[in-house]
Amino acid sequence: MKINYNGNIIGENDPILTIHNRAFRYGDGVYDICKYSYQKLIFWEEHYLRLMAGMRILRMNIPMSFAMEFLEEEMLNLIKANGIETKPAKVRLSIFRKEGTSNEIDYLIETKVIENPFYVLNEEPYEVELFKDFFVQPDLLANVNHLNRNANVLGRIFADENDYHNCILLNSNKSIAGMLDGNLFVVNGNTLKTPALTDGALNGITRKMLIKTLSKTKDYEVAETSISPFELQKADELFFTNSIVGIQPIRQYRKKAYPCEVAKSLIGKLNTSARFGVS
Repeated sequence: MKINYNGNIIGENDPILTIHNRAFRYGDGVYDICKYSYQKLIFWEEHYLRLMAGMRILRMNIPMSFAMEFLEEEMLNLIKANGIETKPAKVRLSIFRKEGTSNEIDYLIETKVIENPFYVLNEEPYEVELFKDFFVQPDLLANVNHLNRNANVLGRIFADENDYHNCILLNSNKSIAGMLDGNLFVVNGNTLKTPALTDGALNGITRKMLIKTLSKTKDYEVAETSISPFELQKADELFFTNSIVGIQPIRQYRKKAYPCEVAKSLIGKLNTSARFGVS
């Protein structure tokens, strides 16, 4: 696969970074992952606005050229260069500060072909556990897809070592922040609770679009609020969201097994939003 580095299409194994690179040295940067399908970037405007907000929080100089249309074209050019225009793909855009003390930036775009053009519900066993070795600080940085994700990396190692599919992250107040790679939803009846951004939840795009979609219906109520770990085993259902899988049901947490009926009812709504947008 080829990559796009500062507008240049080059081989993925071509050397581009030095030992002074700030992303390597300090995890100094932001990134965004979006899905390419139906010949377009899914929810691209929302991804772009989140990316710009993250750059501002990290006090990066945003180039005048970084219009939404420019970055979209850069990503689509790479997809074309890799010959995958008709295939679904995962697209990652990383932005990091240049070497030295400048606030100017470099950017890197990568693509990876994925299996499904639409969101497909995985109903297979999926077990999770709390990750309690390290905690998320409930501040603005927690809402940003920044490059320094040590708690997520260590949580993934913990999950792999203990045969869990994923882990639930806690914040420093011992409330739930989210998943290693997405936003948690807790279902009780027709109420869906998800950790508030002020509790350290990632400002997830699929989270945002699902909440927006549900606000148009009377089927469910959504509450962005603090969630205690003790609520998990009392829940009717658990699932999490991210931009690539859409909705992933959690089938097991400790001794509690969960169905995935609500997730089933929502996956179609999410696919409709992805394909045609939210009215």
